[in-house]
Amino acid sequence: MGFGTGLDAALVAGVLGLLVGSFLNVVIHRLPKMMEREWAADCAEFSGQPAPEQERLDLLVPRSRCPHCGHAIRWYENIPVVSWLVLRGKCSSCKAAIGVRYPIVELVTAAFFFLCGWRWGLTLQAAAWAAFAALLICLFLIDMDTQILPDDLNYMLLWLGLLVSAVGWTVPLRSAVWGAALGYLVFWAIFKAYKLATGKEGMGYGDFKLLAALGAWLGAEYLLAIILLSSIVGAVIGVLLLVIGKLANKDIPMPFGPYLAGAGLLALALSPATVPVLLPFAFPFR
Repeated sequence: MGFGTGLDAALVAGVLGLLVGSFLNVVIHRLPKMMEREWAADCAEFSGQPAPEQERLDLLVPRSRCPHCGHAIRWYENIPVVSWLVLRGKCSSCKAAIGVRYPIVELVTAAFFFLCGWRWGLTLQAAAWAAFAALLICLFLIDMDTQILPDDLNYMLLWLGLLVSAVGWTVPLRSAVWGAALGYLVFWAIFKAYKLATGKEGMGYGDFKLLAALGAWLGAEYLLAIILLSSIVGAVIGVLLLVIGKLANKDIPMPFGPYLAGAGLLALALSPATVPVLLPFAFPFR
């Protein structure tokens, strides 16, 4: 059920996307740190040592603050995009630079929410696809920053994909289940073959889970297309990172997760129904 269609629905969804994008910045920054603390606590418990005492850190506490001077961000300094522009990309207290990535994440999230509102109106189906985009944006940037694809996000994406398939909003449930299973097994097989041949690990288990999640959303028939789209995304990102690395005179790691996440976002942007038209050779069984 839902209400609103066309431009009105898209604009409402886009504004909501700006707010969600602001929250995604928090998730992208804090979730890896929360995982590190959890690992440290587990290691301490395993070794019989007390867990280190630290300030509470989760997605809600403490309030956002400047990493340079500790200035607590006031509500009017945290308005998506607008506050960054008014502050000219600087902390109001110490004038340290605030990364341009923050408003970019908010704008990209808003764009995908706008697209979902335009296609499906203000419906639960639109909300599901908007969540698909939000989770992929988080996975994309967390993996770029840390070379980690958090299980919490991967599993959320996977199970949500199976649930929306079960209610008939995406592909048939049979295709979603096979897409999840084959998505995991394809990369697992490649991983094992590469490790046997070279003695090295060519990718992480998070990549298996992410492809499984994309398979749950888009179906088994889409797996080859996802891999092809990830190659296109990877080529673009790879060139950009090489250029940025040369300008900064440093090597920038290039994990595979962002390519997969980017492929999922690209499939949504183009429309899942359009991709088979653009890449017919990727769908040999249709």
